[in-house]
Amino acid sequence: MANRLDDTSAARRSDDPSIGGIVDLVKSYAKQETLGPLKGAGKWLAFGAIGAVLLGFGLALLLLGVLRLIQTEWEWAARGSWSWISYLVVLVACVVIIVLSISRINKASLNKERD
Repeated sequence: MANRLDDTSAARRSDDPSIGGIVDLVKSYAKQETLGPLKGAGKWLAFGAIGAVLLGFGLALLLLGVLRLIQTEWEWAARGSWSWISYLVVLVACVVIIVLSISRINKASLNKERD
């Protein structure tokens, strides 16, 4: 019964033709349409930023490990005039990772409306 009274009082306030009723209606609409989606977007961005930092750190360590592996296992690549080849291999691996990452971004899903 109390819920029914609250519904009718809310309906009366939204039907109120006075300036105060219109202001209340606009405030409630603005809260509904802006705060809800912004909270969801903030959570989405926070998880994305944390994931990006952790993936970046992990990939940097992985590429450094590959560099050290090449320098220790290929002795000819660690000294002399061929010392730059290990850096080139890691640079190519880094470019391949970047290209794969960019190609996997699905731009259609970034603008998809929730049902």
